[in-house]
Amino acid sequence: MPSKPEKSGKVGHSPKSAEAPPQPPHKWRRRKEARPQEILAAALAVFAEKGFSAARMEDIAARAGVSKGAIYLYYDSKQDVFRALVREGMIANLQSAGGMMAHYDGPSADMLRRFLDIAVHAILMSPLAAVPKIIISESGNFPEIAEFYRREVIDAGLGLITRIIERGQARGEFRALDAGHAAKLCVAPVVLTAIWKSCFDQFDATPFNAAAFITQHLDIFLAGISSPAEKEIA
Repeated sequence: MPSKPEKSGKVGHSPKSAEAPPQPPHKWRRRKEARPQEILAAALAVFAEKGFSAARMEDIAARAGVSKGAIYLYYDSKQDVFRALVREGMIANLQSAGGMMAHYDGPSADMLRRFLDIAVHAILMSPLAAVPKIIISESGNFPEIAEFYRREVIDAGLGLITRIIERGQARGEFRALDAGHAAKLCVAPVVLTAIWKSCFDQFDATPFNAAAFITQHLDIFLAGISSPAEKEIA
């Protein structure tokens, strides 16, 4: 009678145990350092679509393609997500503009044009144009985000424009006037443009040309604040 084949005494040679665990397809793998940017982009889309109060962390997670728990690895709350969004998209551009202006030695009118050009292209020509609308609509229920935006963005931007106008006055380029009031007049059409693009642009028969609008505004504004001597030169 033939003997039964002996069982191997070796262990650990199962194909499953020898093989490395399967990796997800490349398109589903993310670099960890890229996730905060993906989350912030998703948050901006959700805030613009639903409003800040109606947006939920799970909505942001679904839009970003991550778990809700993954968001909490980076941000403690919905308010924290919003603050990070504003810091990354707006405050960073203001700081960059401020650094550039600090080393600029040309006419103050050109400096003002450069600053507004940065604002138009970095904010108004991007999804960040929805942020002012979000702030206006949600400030009553969430005063803390309105206060944050006022302090970190509006005050910083107005402060920079005020300093440019004061510089022009000191150099005899701009006439004597209240530089703080002039700064608000200068930036008001930028706010209007952001609100227009978020609310009314979809109903325009012709797409709203934000860059041309801001350029025309600056032509009128600078003509109004320029000193008589500068007007004669121009």
